[in-house]
Amino acid sequence: MKVASVLIPLPVPEAFDYEVPEAVALARGDQVAVPLGPRLIRGVVAEVRETTGSNRRLKAVEQVLDDPRLPERTVDFVEWAARWTLSAPGEMAAAALKGLRAPRPRPERRVRRVGERSPAKLTAARAAVLEALGPRSMPGPDLARAAGVSSGVVKGLVDEGVLEVVEIEAVAAFDPPDPDHAPASLNPDQAAAADAIAEAVTGGGFAPFLLDGVTGSGKTEAYLEAAARTLKTDPAAQVLILLPEIALTQALIERIAARFGAAPAEWHSGVAPPKRRQVWEAVQAGRCNIVVGARSALFLPFVNLRLLVVDEEHDGSFKQEEGLVYHGRDLAVARGRIEAATVVLASATPSLETLWNAHQGRYGWLKLAARHGAAVLPQISLLDLRQAPPDPQTWLSQPLREAIGETLARGEQTLLFLNRRGYAPVVLCRACGHRMTAPDTDSWLVEHRYTGRLVCHLTGFSMVRPKLCPSCGAEDSLVSVGPGVERVEEEVRQLFPEARTAVFSSDTAPDGKSARALIQTMAEGGIDILVATQAAAKGHNFPHLTLVGVVDADLGLRGGDLRAAERTFQLLTQATGRAGRADKPGRAVLQTWTPEHPVLMALAAGDRDAFVEAEMAEREAASLPPYGRLAALILSGENAAAVDKVARELAGSIPNAERLEVYGPADAPLALVRGRRRKRLLVRADRDVDLQGFLRAWLARVKIPASVRLNVDVDPYSFL
Repeated sequence: MKVASVLIPLPVPEAFDYEVPEAVALARGDQVAVPLGPRLIRGVVAEVRETTGSNRRLKAVEQVLDDPRLPERTVDFVEWAARWTLSAPGEMAAAALKGLRAPRPRPERRVRRVGERSPAKLTAARAAVLEALGPRSMPGPDLARAAGVSSGVVKGLVDEGVLEVVEIEAVAAFDPPDPDHAPASLNPDQAAAADAIAEAVTGGGFAPFLLDGVTGSGKTEAYLEAAARTLKTDPAAQVLILLPEIALTQALIERIAARFGAAPAEWHSGVAPPKRRQVWEAVQAGRCNIVVGARSALFLPFVNLRLLVVDEEHDGSFKQEEGLVYHGRDLAVARGRIEAATVVLASATPSLETLWNAHQGRYGWLKLAARHGAAVLPQISLLDLRQAPPDPQTWLSQPLREAIGETLARGEQTLLFLNRRGYAPVVLCRACGHRMTAPDTDSWLVEHRYTGRLVCHLTGFSMVRPKLCPSCGAEDSLVSVGPGVERVEEEVRQLFPEARTAVFSSDTAPDGKSARALIQTMAEGGIDILVATQAAAKGHNFPHLTLVGVVDADLGLRGGDLRAAERTFQLLTQATGRAGRADKPGRAVLQTWTPEHPVLMALAAGDRDAFVEAEMAEREAASLPPYGRLAALILSGENAAAVDKVARELAGSIPNAERLEVYGPADAPLALVRGRRRKRLLVRADRDVDLQGFLRAWLARVKIPASVRLNVDVDPYSFL
């Protein structure tokens, strides 16, 4: 008999076997309904095999669903991703089917001509409608506009039976991109990079590249030209471009539309579910050539993926830490290998992991060393706050204030960068010292003056700022400590009341539409001073921006995780790189209490190589990534004793292994989140150790009770 292994969307470690009825033809990737207990559940066929019998009675596949089949390489990718991340394969398969869970778009109502019928009275307006319509169908309002008449004229023809209303199932129409529509003019470095990428695509097979270019060097133009040559060689080719932030998608979509004469498909959480379903179906049917999306676009069912670009590959937003835990950059490289596609990792500040792979020759290394056109890199200076401290309860030093005034006088723009949302990061009682924290969570509450609320950025909890201290009852004793972007903006408005000032953060621009509007206003010169978090530090091009002031350059260095220095260098390089991207020279001023810090000295000197060399040496000495590998086990539960018990059992069940250490268990830095107590264990292994195999063997020794949740994070980026 035939047996099908089916991936079902449940946290189980393997596929379930079902008997295939005689009359049913199944293939890998088919979607089926299978019985699970008393209900039917959707699953994906991972394998169909012949067997002579079974020592247990198998339930039969109930139904083959009338939904598109997942391409075989997509199933390969889903299974590989599950093994790599130690996730349930069925839950990974569910991620690949996410688009199909959305409702279909409503049918579109259109009007069309009924045979050769003519109206009893043919007026000029009616004749215009019939001429504009011709043999096709159109939405009624569009037809009225095309004919230059009122909608009443169209309705009259429908009432008379000359036209009829029909409902057409909405099918996404993605116009094919034209590779020759508007080719870019590339400099020699860009052209060489585009040539290398295009030749790799044409040659076939897996080919990974690091596209390493300074801010403003034209990396986008280079990989879009490579995409154009890919599509010219193979008009059915598919291209996926991943971005770390939704706010970046619109600018890239506009650039792609201008380059190819057709807009790409868009895939992220801000796209309406019916539209996402249309994109999913178009990708699976090969009717969509270019997709721009967030990390989840990796799970789309591509049938001919030839080029995969991860823009801003260093960005931590590519790491998903809720639900399925994975790094989009790493899975993108794996998807490229499985699809035998070319992968381009683009960045002005590549991650150390990617740089290590390039140094080892695993990735092709394409360099863009200068800005495109007449633009030059900004001058970066360190402003020692020990020599020029701000006034009490202010955050901008006198030299930075003067620089802002000079920039305003020239009619140019300033970006003040502080990667801290809200008004103040801490609110405490000056009478008893109590710090306001979220209930059942160790996270401090952040004050947001715009809304008058205290907000937990970890859990989303918010409350009105109280008048009494909840600990000692003192009235009007709560004070705001430290600056957020709202507090800096308040200071800017007091210093420069005539300037047009705005704040750019995920609070002021919570969705793609509002972010696009703010970015456009800034790009068109409608804002003089923009106070912003990292939302403004990635990929945006503001031609009138010539000054970047970093309010607190030391902020990211106070962390303590292994990537604190790397992340700070990347973020400040990206932020300062917003200045001087057009014909006017730019400069950046970094306020710091520690100008002697190696990260800041490397930034000021423009010496990335020195920073990378020093950071790599520290990582190598400690056998940390990229010279070693890490995995985190995070236990959580409402019952602290139960969490402690599982943590002790795990610590006592560690398999013997060489060149590998386990640290912990220990309380997580955030030991209480949403009422759940948290413990962490950390595994460090040499690079060539089978870390996933060790974790599987270890976890098989301990039974985790239902009251305790275990999350496994391979290659963790957060240590909270």
